[in-house]
Amino acid sequence: MKKTIKLLVDQKDNNKRIDVFLSEIIKEFTRSYIKKLIERKNLLINGRVIKRGSTKIKVFDSIKFSLENKENNKLIPKKMNLNIVYEDKDILIINKPKGLVVHPGAGNYYDTLANGLAYKYRNKLSDINGDLRPGIVHRIDKETSGLLVIAKNNFSHANLSKQFSNHSIKRKYLCLAWGVVRPLKGRIETLISRNKKNRQIMAVSEIKGKKAITNYKTVKIFSLKDIPKISLIECELETGRTHQIRVHLKYKGTSLIGDNKYGKKYKFKNLNKEFLEALNNIYGQALHAKTLEFIHPSTNKWMSFDSNMPNDFKKMLNLLNKLGS
Repeated sequence: MKKTIKLLVDQKDNNKRIDVFLSEIIKEFTRSYIKKLIERKNLLINGRVIKRGSTKIKVFDSIKFSLENKENNKLIPKKMNLNIVYEDKDILIINKPKGLVVHPGAGNYYDTLANGLAYKYRNKLSDINGDLRPGIVHRIDKETSGLLVIAKNNFSHANLSKQFSNHSIKRKYLCLAWGVVRPLKGRIETLISRNKKNRQIMAVSEIKGKKAITNYKTVKIFSLKDIPKISLIECELETGRTHQIRVHLKYKGTSLIGDNKYGKKYKFKNLNKEFLEALNNIYGQALHAKTLEFIHPSTNKWMSFDSNMPNDFKKMLNLLNKLGS
C-alpha cells in the first residue's frame, strides 16, 4: 500500500540531501530504506522523478514522496482512556501511562497508543509515518511514563520533526536512581548503538553509533537508615536515542530503580519495611517525562507543558521525603 506525502522546502533545509531531509521527517523508516524507495521512483521534486538520495534540495522545492509500508498489518482501532493534557486543531499532548507501547511492532498490533488514537481520531491525524503510526512524531519506552506530542496533520508533523532534528524541543525527565552520580551535575555525550551481545538493548560505544547527549543534575540525595542511597535526578535530553537515559546512567555506574534491563541485581538485607513495600510496588523503571516545550507549528508561540507523575513514583518519592524529614 502506498501513501504520498507532500512537503515544501524552507530556508533551513536549503542544499540538504533529499534522503537526509526525508529521514529527519519520516521516523518510521531508516535512511537506507528511504534510499531504496527513492531508487524505486517514489520521489518527485518539482514534478520530476528523482532516483538518487544524494540529490540536493533547494528552497521552495515541491516534494512528493510515496511511502511503501514494510508491514502489512492493518492498525485496528481500540477504545481506551487517553490522558489528554492539551489539544487544538494541530496537536495533542498526551501523558502516557507506564505499560503502554506507543506504536505497533514485535507482535503487538492491538494494545498500543496508536490503536487508541486510531479509535478516537479516525483519519484526523498525520499519516507521514504510515498507517501504523498515526500522528506519532516521537516515542518513549513502554515502561516509561510521560508527555508525548501527537501531530494532527502533516504540516504539524513535519514542523515538529524538524524541531526534534534541530534539538530545539526541550524535554525534561525525572528519575530515581541507585546511589550517587558523580559529578552531581553534568553533560553526558557519547555514541549509542546496539549491544553486541544482546540486540534488544543499547550500549555506549566508542567507535560507532548515533550521538547521544544527556544533561543531568541531581535534585536530591536520600541517605536514610536501612535504605540504600538514592538520588532524584533531572535529565534534559538534547537527543532522543533509544533507552538514552537508561544507557547513560549505566555508563555512569548506576541504574534506575525498577529497571530490569539495564539495572544490577541488587540483594538488600534488613531494608526498611515501608521502603521495601514501595519498592515492590514500582512498576517498570522510575522514569517520567515530566515537561515538554516547543514552538507551536502554526502559531509560532512557545508552548510549555507539565505532567503529573505516576502513583508508584509519587508514593516512593513521598516516602523518601517523609523518612528524611
